[in-house]
Amino acid sequence: MPIPIPDALDDAGAIAVAKAAQVRRLPRYLLSSAFAGAFVGVAVVLLVSVSAPLVASGNAASKLVQGTVFGVALTLVVFAGAELFTGNAMYMLQGLVARRVRGRDVVAVWGASLAGNFVGSIGFAALVHGAGTMAGAGEGLVASITDAKHALAGPQLLWRSVLCNLLVCLALWMAGRTKSDAAKLVVLWWALLAFIASGFEHSIANMTIFGLGILEGSASWGELFRNLAWTVPGNVLGGGVLVGLGYSYLGGGVVRRPAVTIPDTADDLLSATA
Repeated sequence: MPIPIPDALDDAGAIAVAKAAQVRRLPRYLLSSAFAGAFVGVAVVLLVSVSAPLVASGNAASKLVQGTVFGVALTLVVFAGAELFTGNAMYMLQGLVARRVRGRDVVAVWGASLAGNFVGSIGFAALVHGAGTMAGAGEGLVASITDAKHALAGPQLLWRSVLCNLLVCLALWMAGRTKSDAAKLVVLWWALLAFIASGFEHSIANMTIFGLGILEGSASWGELFRNLAWTVPGNVLGGGVLVGLGYSYLGGGVVRRPAVTIPDTADDLLSATA
């Protein structure tokens, strides 16, 4: 059985405290965030690689296949350990409403994780481009995807990104409510299948797909930053406000632990989150 919502909120608050402490060690935090960007990039490249022949042949199962393989993204983030901005949208707002962290901690974690995710995403795209594994049908699909994303109106991007991170943060929220690793894998996989197959917008995944397009000459930096200008706020609304604050409200709005001072040392962190 899932753990009770108030207990899960306690855990989320402890996670927010830990993230606020970790971001004070900025070089390490940026590396962890870069890893997360690269991990999502792995899923993007896998999605393109396995579905390009299906898309080229007009196979109706292409979206289902894309969604089926994308679960590797959160699997790597959760089980390897890395700092993903879209998940932090939920955790930090839950920590803020529980008075476990401060507004400046939210800004610091969001800003650092977003910057690190960007570096990791573009760096991974550069590695893949240098390896030449996307040549042919893969490059064609990347160009098609980036063209379709750029053709969307701003409000469409916004609402698709709201829907996307609603599902991503639901995946993380459900994973946090179970103690079984097998159950975590299942809920992560199902929620990511839903968002990819439905065509929703994930800001960090878009960093890699546009990065590949930029390196291949089919997209531009301006197109990437236009996309992020709409999808980053949408991801915050979907994951942070709808899921994060929504479950904080459902949990009764009770502060179950007192506000804490952000620890300066590893020993302080352990005592604060125990």
